[in-house]
Amino acid sequence: MSGGMIVVGMADLNVTRAPGVLTTLGLGSCVGIALYDSVTKIAGLAHIMLPDSKQIQNNTNVAKFADTAMVKMIQDMIKLGAGKDRLKAKIAGGAQMFAYNSTNENMRIGDRNVEATKKLLSLLHIPLLASETGENFGRTVELYADDGRFYIKTIGHGNKVL
Repeated sequence: MSGGMIVVGMADLNVTRAPGVLTTLGLGSCVGIALYDSVTKIAGLAHIMLPDSKQIQNNTNVAKFADTAMVKMIQDMIKLGAGKDRLKAKIAGGAQMFAYNSTNENMRIGDRNVEATKKLLSLLHIPLLASETGENFGRTVELYADDGRFYIKTIGHGNKVL
């Protein structure tokens, strides 16, 4: 689980230690949740699609939802040697990819994913160091386990490091 680039698919999560790099492609309304322990250099990345597993009947894929993905990712990181009290978070995604009538709550999935992620981080006492969310464009992210760099690539909107 270490070394090289590890691709995290949609509704997926993975963890690694330095020098590993985790990447997820094409975050639209989905949110990429990056967790990092700077002492052990252990990193985790989840690509969540929906805010809450409790509102969906078919919820067997824990990586699909913010609430269950974060718990599983933290467990996996602790198994590798991370300390929960040292975890820090960075997030990206949660875009509004399509025009919509703002009265329809179900169409605000990007916003709802971001809100749920921030609320969960707060409940879990994990500080959110940086975020790059919203707007109307997709993002690809890379999380570097050696130093916690969270590299965000966009088409037409530049690249940045959080």
